[in-house]
Amino acid sequence: MGFQTAEQIENNARFDSQMKIYRGKISKKISIKLVDDAEKAFTELNKIVGEQRNNGITSSKEITLLNAINRIFDIIVSNPFYGENAKKDLIPDEYRQKYGASNLFIADLPDYWRMVYTLESDEIEIIAFVLDIFDHEGYNKKFGFRKNY
Repeated sequence: MGFQTAEQIENNARFDSQMKIYRGKISKKISIKLVDDAEKAFTELNKIVGEQRNNGITSSKEITLLNAINRIFDIIVSNPFYGENAKKDLIPDEYRQKYGASNLFIADLPDYWRMVYTLESDEIEIIAFVLDIFDHEGYNKKFGFRKNY
């Protein structure tokens, strides 16, 4: 792929699946809303990181995770389709029933954590509802995957 001018990039409304970059222009407002378990996990993580920073800790798994989540939030605001789009038949019933989720995106985080979100849209706005932020074990349990060992 050669170099493109800013105008070419803006006019090129396609996905670059290898880079997970949307090459189109979205004119709607994009916002993020944490719900239920995701909100609890994010609040708890912020609390832990706040305590660590107050104690002079500048590097930890929790700080790395929180920084990564905040980076993913920034990416989603510019490209709501960033995460891996889960197949419709893999969407857990809980997400379908509780949130009416008909689409699901999964963003990878450090240490095998995952952030799961769904998109809702109207004529004015796209909202990314973050449903879960959990470790690999929680992810496997929620999606019904079994351990292979």
